[in-house]
Amino acid sequence: MGFGSFDLEAALQADTPVVQWEECLCLLCNGRRWSIVVEAPDTTLGSAGLWFAVVQCQDCGLCFTNPRPDLCSIGQFHSEKSPFPVHQINRPLSWWWRLLRRGARQKRKLSWHGQGRLLDFGCGGGDFLKRMQRDGWEVTGVDASAAVVQRLRTELGLRAFVGSLPHPELTASSCDVVTMWHSLQHVHRPLEVLRAAHRLLAPGGKLIVEVPNIDSLPFRWFGQNWCGLNLPRHLTHFAPQTLVQTIERAGFYAGPVRMVRHADWVRSSARLACRQAGAASWYRWLRGKLISGIAGWYSCLTSQSDCIQVTALKGEGDEEGADAIPQAATPEAGRLPRDRFRNR
Repeated sequence: MGFGSFDLEAALQADTPVVQWEECLCLLCNGRRWSIVVEAPDTTLGSAGLWFAVVQCQDCGLCFTNPRPDLCSIGQFHSEKSPFPVHQINRPLSWWWRLLRRGARQKRKLSWHGQGRLLDFGCGGGDFLKRMQRDGWEVTGVDASAAVVQRLRTELGLRAFVGSLPHPELTASSCDVVTMWHSLQHVHRPLEVLRAAHRLLAPGGKLIVEVPNIDSLPFRWFGQNWCGLNLPRHLTHFAPQTLVQTIERAGFYAGPVRMVRHADWVRSSARLACRQAGAASWYRWLRGKLISGIAGWYSCLTSQSDCIQVTALKGEGDEEGADAIPQAATPEAGRLPRDRFRNR
């Protein structure tokens, strides 16, 4: 299958890092048939102008970046120059903005579970881990950045490891809760990571996953300018159905999908869209806090928010139930309304 819009020669120019590309099978069902959903550029500052494709499996409906930088090349696309907004509150908020923000973000304050052993996968700056540690949890972090992990250890005194899952320093049934706050979409093998999390959890343990939602109103509004794409750093683009399917394929019992609002994503997407030639005039209204907040509420109330969260459990008697090899998609999985993801 060819991707005509990819300028691979540009990737080999002297002023551009060399990228090793790989074309992968479906990350959920190993399917070989897919269609392009959207093509978009890397929007980070100083990027080389490369474009990437998001495709959708014709068997199970999962969306994923394909072709993609391989495991050795993806690191050069990660930097502090992110298209996502930086959240700083340095002045009092108006009453209407406090109202619109209410419920917009998961507070990430968990109720006590098991023995209180928590693993945060993709722990980043460690704010969540530190807060949970103050609440009495025994916390551990895993992050791909050696610099991040070193800071967590030396400055915050937290237990943290460099790498991914599975990890040799983490043993089976050693955790009661595993959290993945916007990290699962970054990994090359999400099923392998989820199965490793399943093995790490004690029977009855809890998994919490939060990711962007490609089956959202903001994606249909902004298309290639939607912040949730974040190409090529986001390798899997989940929808509610495919997130649940992936979690269950890893051996978990998935709970209901929860919608999470991000009005700042709407504003950032609108600002990016307004810079494009021929942008719709109504995009500029979504750059403001009031209208973007209302849009975020509407997306959430109609179950089309740009972020989704699922809490799943490991069965009480389930020790190694996550090791099954993915099988071909079932007819039920194929009923996904594929065209809903397309940006017309």
